[in-house]
Amino acid sequence: MPYLNTRDGTALYYKDWGTGRPVILLHGWPLSADSWDDGALALAEAGFRAISYDRRGFGRSEQPWEGYDYDTLADDLADVIAHTGADDAALVGFSMGGGEVARYMSRHGGAKISHAALVASVVPYMLKTEDNPNGTQQSVFDDMTAGMKEDRAKFFASFFQDFFGIGLFGNATSDEEVHHAWAVAMQAGLKPTLACAAAFATTDFRPDLAAFNVPTLIIHGTKDKTVPIEASAHAAVDGIKNATLIEYDGPHGLFATHKTELVADLIRFLKT
Repeated sequence: MPYLNTRDGTALYYKDWGTGRPVILLHGWPLSADSWDDGALALAEAGFRAISYDRRGFGRSEQPWEGYDYDTLADDLADVIAHTGADDAALVGFSMGGGEVARYMSRHGGAKISHAALVASVVPYMLKTEDNPNGTQQSVFDDMTAGMKEDRAKFFASFFQDFFGIGLFGNATSDEEVHHAWAVAMQAGLKPTLACAAAFATTDFRPDLAAFNVPTLIIHGTKDKTVPIEASAHAAVDGIKNATLIEYDGPHGLFATHKTELVADLIRFLKT
């Protein structure tokens, strides 16, 4: 299997499909690059080079004890870009992956990036504070941590119900798709799972928004219970210059529930 080593020696598993202008796909928590397979295949068939990788601690990548803060994760992304020689690339971040896009744009100056897309992204700030009243209460994240520590398998069985909008959107996602997501989530280490949950819950990306110096597409579900749209996409489109927002009538897991529409919108955006 193809691996690359980051600057601190962590081995990351990656996929590199197709030829053409690179599109780097960053997955959400607590999944792996496999969650982007449908989109990656469609992008490759449309003439793009689709690159995806398992975040450290998840999927087939190594599970070090340290390195689950967004500065390190953005450095990992920089190392992926360098290793694959991805010039004039587009970054597409789903959920937690949107934070890596934002931090890369600020920490690495958006080097070699031509387009950015945030899909159901945690950007700019999930936590409810006095100056972020639409955010999520800290108690919600505390309950998530407690649930994972007590019985992670049971926690994720419930978590993915809201993630995919089960019961809200009919049969938009099959039982098998939900089970696959659960199985992939259970591949991740407990330490990375907890540490990354803390990172996306508490990292404030509002200072990073000014670093978006490329055309940016934001896609979000209006009924997203995992990352509510008000504190995320609505705030992000206000803070990012040259950003466009597309709202779907859908939940969080748009890569599965709205995959045809999502890929079409991404390809249309990337061709502009």
